[in-house]
Amino acid sequence: MRNSLFFLFAMTVMALLPNSCADEDSAQNPVIFADVPDMSMIRVGDTYYMSSTTMHMSPGVPVMKSHDLVNWEIVSYAYDILDYVPELRLENGMNAYGMGSWAPCIRYHDGTFYVSTFSGTTDKTYIYTTEDIENGRWQNISFSPAYHDHTIFFDDDGRIYMIWGVGRLYIAELKEDLTGVNEGTERTLIENASEPAGDDISLPSEGSQLFKVNGRYYLFNITWPRGGIRTVIVHRADEITGPYEGMLALEDRGIAQGGLIDTPDGQWYAYLFRDYGAVGRIPYIVPVAWEDGWPVLGDNGVVPDILDLPASKGLIPGIVAPDDFTRQEGEPDLPLVWQWNHNPVDEYWQINRDEGYLRLTTGRTVSGFLQARNTLTQRTIGPVCTGITTVDVSGMTEGDYAGLALLQYHNGMIGVKYENGKKYIAMVVAEGDNIIDEERAELHAEMVYLKAECDFRELADTARFYYSLDGESWTRLGPGLQMRYTLPHFMGYRFGLFNYATANAGGYADFHYFDITGEISR
Repeated sequence: MRNSLFFLFAMTVMALLPNSCADEDSAQNPVIFADVPDMSMIRVGDTYYMSSTTMHMSPGVPVMKSHDLVNWEIVSYAYDILDYVPELRLENGMNAYGMGSWAPCIRYHDGTFYVSTFSGTTDKTYIYTTEDIENGRWQNISFSPAYHDHTIFFDDDGRIYMIWGVGRLYIAELKEDLTGVNEGTERTLIENASEPAGDDISLPSEGSQLFKVNGRYYLFNITWPRGGIRTVIVHRADEITGPYEGMLALEDRGIAQGGLIDTPDGQWYAYLFRDYGAVGRIPYIVPVAWEDGWPVLGDNGVVPDILDLPASKGLIPGIVAPDDFTRQEGEPDLPLVWQWNHNPVDEYWQINRDEGYLRLTTGRTVSGFLQARNTLTQRTIGPVCTGITTVDVSGMTEGDYAGLALLQYHNGMIGVKYENGKKYIAMVVAEGDNIIDEERAELHAEMVYLKAECDFRELADTARFYYSLDGESWTRLGPGLQMRYTLPHFMGYRFGLFNYATANAGGYADFHYFDITGEISR
């Protein structure tokens, strides 16, 4: 996955707008217009489960559930905290932006669910197991090294295999207890897995996912021919250890990386994703037919815009959702749609379950937004979306900045700054933690409404920021933000609720709700 960094911008430039003329009774691609990259998918009975990359976010490796391949909801995370290294804790000036955990693999075998991932941040491979994927507790196994873009496979003879690599692909048997690779079993599986796409390759093959259909093994990978687009490569073999023969399986708009899934009635699909500018990497479902023992993806090599699947019911509340921060007895403090930017520091955030607000308290001073702990995030969604929050700033102290952000390396924020004894509404555009533009208005109130609107249509990737004192009459502030999918973060923009201190720790801001809609005012 990481090797695609240097080519991501080229794909963004070449991308076209996903079709917006949907049949109301049919599903439409993309099936999720939000950042859900590196998907891995299984079916257990009539239920599908999918895992995905969320990198430096906590909790991490979301597990999503669907009954129709179109309408998904988050039901679990493989881990609350990946590890406790300084990079994941935003300590000592370090961070895990663009890192964390990548490209999970989800499996089901003999009544147990498995989700594996790997991390360049810790140089470890992680395997999480549970018997109850929606409500159970996950057990954690980890070992070194980090096996890049690996796939785990439970074969019929009881052996457990792992395949991984970039360009040259490797295979090894895993120990029965999954605590590492069996010594002496590692070997080259395919010398040059990119070969079916030609000999002039910018991105060598990666993203391995292995499947077994009618006794034959099918290995999915992506590659990137120089001057071309991200391309799906499929290899097949009669034995898991090979020999493998390969073919170019799909070359359409860069829709690539994923694997195979079947329905209870015997239909086959591929799940893949597409780089789509600032909103991130968005999932597509692709019909699959079988010819001469090969999976044939798409309609005459083209991924259809309309699918013979049930229509989408919308992303809310399955992937994103509003929150008034009130909680009933037995409910968790935070619904699963929320993720923290890096590991949270629990003593500096709390939910007032009765009055309904999230309190973010500063625990240290920092140089800027990207070093702020306890920024609480949700995905942005396309083609357009709006995030709104209201914040009580009466508990802020000198040097604090609290509000609503669009999180990426090239970020934008609207919030309240407390400087020289006065409070200001401030809209900031920053590159990393370096402010490159700012506009402000003096504030004479303790409660303020904040709004950010995102337009991803035709890759416009623009955002505008507003404030209000009554939640009805809005004033635009600042130049707005030209959103960019930047390589240092390698993820789509997220809404973030934040509060950080530059002078004195201990101030707090109370967020009384967060609302997200698929509309904008322009």
